[in-house]
Amino acid sequence: MNDVSTPFLCTRDGIERVQVNLRDQGLGGWLLYEFHHNNPVSVALLGLEKTTRRAFVLIPAEGEPVAMIHAIEASSWRHWPFERVSYSGWRDMEEKLGELVQGHDRLAMEVSPGAAVPTLDYVPAGIAGLILEHGVEIASSGDLVSAFHSVLSVGQLNDHKRASVIVKDVARAAFERAADALRSENPTTEGALSEWIVQELQSHGLVDQVSCIVAIGPRASDSHYAPIGDGETINRGDLLLIDLWGAFMGSVAADQTWMGVMNSKVDARTQEIWEAVRDARDAALDFLRRRALDEEEVMGLEVDDVARGVIQDRGFGEFFVHRTGHSIDIDLHGSGPNLDNLESRDERKLIPGLAFSVEPGIYIENEIGVRSEVNVYWGAEGPEITPEGYQTEIFTLLDD
Repeated sequence: MNDVSTPFLCTRDGIERVQVNLRDQGLGGWLLYEFHHNNPVSVALLGLEKTTRRAFVLIPAEGEPVAMIHAIEASSWRHWPFERVSYSGWRDMEEKLGELVQGHDRLAMEVSPGAAVPTLDYVPAGIAGLILEHGVEIASSGDLVSAFHSVLSVGQLNDHKRASVIVKDVARAAFERAADALRSENPTTEGALSEWIVQELQSHGLVDQVSCIVAIGPRASDSHYAPIGDGETINRGDLLLIDLWGAFMGSVAADQTWMGVMNSKVDARTQEIWEAVRDARDAALDFLRRRALDEEEVMGLEVDDVARGVIQDRGFGEFFVHRTGHSIDIDLHGSGPNLDNLESRDERKLIPGLAFSVEPGIYIENEIGVRSEVNVYWGAEGPEITPEGYQTEIFTLLDD
């Protein structure tokens, strides 16, 4: 992604870089489809604001790019510096679409065979059908999306690192706030602490994609728990999960999960579950480090298998019900590779410049939920982990 205001695919340099990649992959071009902001990849790379009609942009492996847009949307595309073709009726659209793809045997689009990766599956079946009718093979644009949409710029990486410090500091302060409330015999609630966290993140400049999850032990067994109103009161002895995230405006978020107990010690059952989660997280990070050191490629699903294997070996496999990690780009849950071989089969390679979370968890219904989350930037030398000083033990927050 670019730091500059001109959208990547509206620059000659961007087009030429994509064309090199297309030729390397043996693709005839990249056909981007957009309708009503349904495709975040097209929206970001083309710098689109409001559009209400179908549009297609073809970037051929050789030659000039062409945008095919509806006749009423010229103003929405005035920033597009290359050729434009307009249509009005559906017959006109289908005819000109055929002309656009003519001569191209194989085009990349935002599709995922078998819907294996939903975060890459943005082209409707009907539109894909129209393309296929013209004898064009459709390939997944997954590697193009990773390289040109989800890779972080230097500025975005710096923003993410700055955000990670704020998120960590607010998390620690939130645990202390809950503990102080108990010391003063005026306990707070999940809802009240959630509101305070969001306000603190915003006051430190994280005003985009800001939210959190605050959940005591049994409630945390719902991994995306949201309290109704004030939610539960946070009492002495409660295990507390805090998942919080936020970004500077228009940039890349930091997303972390921390665990603390409103007590002076952690009971044996909770400690056993925590160690399984922590060790799964660390096994995933160690696996990434080894692959980087050995200069070997790594796919998202492989990392998921490593973390999941640790939790299965500890006897909690059935309670790890989500992927190990999600892509992070300008969207908190981005369009790059996920660490996932459970919810989907993400075989995309991790390439330098991508960011993602590592967040294994164990969720035993109506008993306990434990998660530990860090973020990873896949740098040229391997994984760079944020925050610095990530959690190794559950915080004990009250004295006897």
